[in-house]
Amino acid sequence: MPDATKSPGLGKQLFVLAFPLALQNIITYSVGLADNIMVGKLGEFALSGVYVANIIQTMLQMTVAGLSAGLIVLASQYWGKKDISSIKILTGFALKLAIGLSLLLWGAVFFFPEKVLSLLTSDADVMAEGVKYIRIICFTYVIFTTMNVLLASLRCVETVRIGMYLSLLALIANVFLNWVFIFGNLGAPALGVQGAALATLISRILEMTVLIIYIHRFDRKLNIKVSDFLMSSRQLRKDFIRYGLPVIIGDITWGINLSTQGAIIGHLGAASIAATSVANTVFSIVSVGVYGVAGASAVIIGKTVGSGDYDLVRHYTKRLQLIFLCGGIITGAFLFSVKGPILSIYSSLDADTLRVSSQLLTVLSVTIVGTAYQMSSLTGIVRAGGATHFVLINDLIFVWLIVIPSAALAAFVFNAPTWVVFACLKCDQVLKCAVAVVKVNRMKWIKNLTRETAAGH
Repeated sequence: MPDATKSPGLGKQLFVLAFPLALQNIITYSVGLADNIMVGKLGEFALSGVYVANIIQTMLQMTVAGLSAGLIVLASQYWGKKDISSIKILTGFALKLAIGLSLLLWGAVFFFPEKVLSLLTSDADVMAEGVKYIRIICFTYVIFTTMNVLLASLRCVETVRIGMYLSLLALIANVFLNWVFIFGNLGAPALGVQGAALATLISRILEMTVLIIYIHRFDRKLNIKVSDFLMSSRQLRKDFIRYGLPVIIGDITWGINLSTQGAIIGHLGAASIAATSVANTVFSIVSVGVYGVAGASAVIIGKTVGSGDYDLVRHYTKRLQLIFLCGGIITGAFLFSVKGPILSIYSSLDADTLRVSSQLLTVLSVTIVGTAYQMSSLTGIVRAGGATHFVLINDLIFVWLIVIPSAALAAFVFNAPTWVVFACLKCDQVLKCAVAVVKVNRMKWIKNLTRETAAGH
């Protein structure tokens, strides 16, 4: 029996994987922050319209995140066995699903934008700006899904830097093109929110082009070719559905949850919508370390379970929980301390919007401690270790029995202030910690999902 304590390197593995993921997320969210600031100069209605339109993008993002996470759960375990062929088959299946779903969403949004956005806001001015934005941004959906699945497949084999470089490219291109198309510089027309959408579309196309070149010319681990996507395995497909479907449904549920939350906030008025947009954007940037560590942990745990070294899995689990908790406390304290200086950037917004934004960031500085522990433990350890159904059931219970009902009551029955409604929407991040600490430390979630051969290729 191997001695787990003689297997150092968790810190190094975590840093090598988490740092590029965190930096990638910082850059990605910086694009959102730049959009936020530039569109914010057009006023509350423009900012709110883009926020509401991006709720649809969030639904797609969570769906693709579910597909990618399901892929990572299985493929990272096969990486532990060095079974590249099975990883390629799983990637191909996930990619087909992702493209199909993005095309369906594109059709709904492109042909019926008003009907879709009317589910999220009743403000006519906000909806008008949202329609302008969404008619263009919907063309990024297929590119976005394809890129995310391909990057997830590379992450499974511990290739993470390419995502960071692509995000840096997107930041530079998007900020420059925002400046050109939103405000009409260099002879271009001033397109407002349409300019922001056009800038994002061009940036996505550029990112996708570079990623294809990287995979074709430089990747040496997977060596993915177009012909690989024609490979199939009925058994692996069944495994993906069996173990990946709970992950996908969980992330779709989370996307619906976020969209429902957006709809609740959306009916509180333009100031509340704008404040939530600002708070969420700032939070996304500050919390990148938490999500980077969770993503890295999923790959490490999955790979170690796939290798069969369960003593090392248990050793890693105990150390990771301490890292998660410390990271959350540090992140929360940092967010609280920088909220003032960051909000000063949004000087063009009115005082009421900035006041509510500050309140929401205070709420988030508390809940991030819970997020860092429970989310990382449940998705980075339990789900990656093979217990995919548990995380789904846990999310369903908290979202539909606690979060949404409490927030709806606060907003529409008690007419509570925006920050109280927001706190209800985030309360599960703290409450789930009790579930996480019990589940993780029982160690009954360790399941090797791999097969000896990828039968039926």
